[in-house]
Amino acid sequence: MTEQIPEDIAKLSYEQAREELMTVVNQLETGGVPLEASLALWERGEALAAHCENWLNGVSERLDQARRRVENSAD
Repeated sequence: MTEQIPEDIAKLSYEQAREELMTVVNQLETGGVPLEASLALWERGEALAAHCENWLNGVSERLDQARRRVENSAD
């Protein structure tokens, strides 16, 4: 993913980012937020989702590497 993640979001753990993303989604679904604030929430939600996806992709790559090491050591 080439999208630049804001520094404050990049510092969050996966769990923190996921929790904040759930809060953002809830606020957007509930409504009652002015249009400009909704747009800001949407943009933050996009960045949080990208950060979570990056975390998951990194974990997936680490698992693949671990599997390859195990398979190579078994040969």
